[in-house]
Amino acid sequence: MTEQAEQSTSRCGFVAVIGAPNAGKSTLVNALVGQKVSIVTHKAQTTRFQIRGVAVRDHAQIILVDTPGVFAPKRRLDRAMVRAAWDGVADADAVLHVVDAAAAVKRGASSEEAELVAEGLSKIRAPAILALNKIDLVAREALLALIASLTEKSAYEQVFMISALTGDGVEDVATSLAARMPEGPWHYPEDQVADLSVRLLAAEVTREKVFLRLHDEIPYAATVETEMWTEREDGSARVDQIIYVSRDSHKRIAVGEGGRTIKAIGQSAREELEKMLDRRIHLFLHVKVVENWMDDSRRFAELGLDFKA
Repeated sequence: MTEQAEQSTSRCGFVAVIGAPNAGKSTLVNALVGQKVSIVTHKAQTTRFQIRGVAVRDHAQIILVDTPGVFAPKRRLDRAMVRAAWDGVADADAVLHVVDAAAAVKRGASSEEAELVAEGLSKIRAPAILALNKIDLVAREALLALIASLTEKSAYEQVFMISALTGDGVEDVATSLAARMPEGPWHYPEDQVADLSVRLLAAEVTREKVFLRLHDEIPYAATVETEMWTEREDGSARVDQIIYVSRDSHKRIAVGEGGRTIKAIGQSAREELEKMLDRRIHLFLHVKVVENWMDDSRRFAELGLDFKA
């Protein structure tokens, strides 16, 4: 194929991936991209800001905007996260609404989160696609009833039943999204899978390990910042990070007896970073208490969140 013909058939566009917290948005984005670009934990509201994953199917480049979950906000950080979610929809070429089918059937499709998303989707122009996730956990009859309930609230152009975790139905979603992308040149190089700085990626990986290790003791009162990234002559990198917590008691928990907890977090984060970046990483973690870190405008700006949302 000539370069001119290739350019004329190339497609590229943005897809906002939206839904309630813990619906499986990040898992689906990772599955569509083909590798991990967004952290995943069992905790709701793990994603705090927009992350762009880049998926390629045939001549189409699909830029997936993984957004924070839509929920009824109570704190400043919550409001900023919800604003970031809807900001991701504003200029999208398509919107992919991911619903945890198992949770929706259990509590009813008219839950507060589902109503919030449905109300927001009714106000946008981009075509909306419904992806019912975790279908392996729901009986078919219940799935059909759920589809009927959700399609009454929003006009979806297509409905897919998927399992982002197992990959069931994911390629059908990818094929549909690729066909919807407008013609035009690609925005990113062919081998780029995410629009995320390496410093922020490293901080997100460590935050994931903190959540997984300390989800009961420190649910949301922690964040991670990559303070320094130092390249070494041997091709490795030294990474210094600070784990911010809001209480002295949280610091003791994060460090653990004899430093065992922080060492385990660091080892897990280092191993994943080395695998993702294909290079040796020397990771040094420090825990710092900052009581009002969630009200620090600088940290919001670093994540691209609106402090005044």
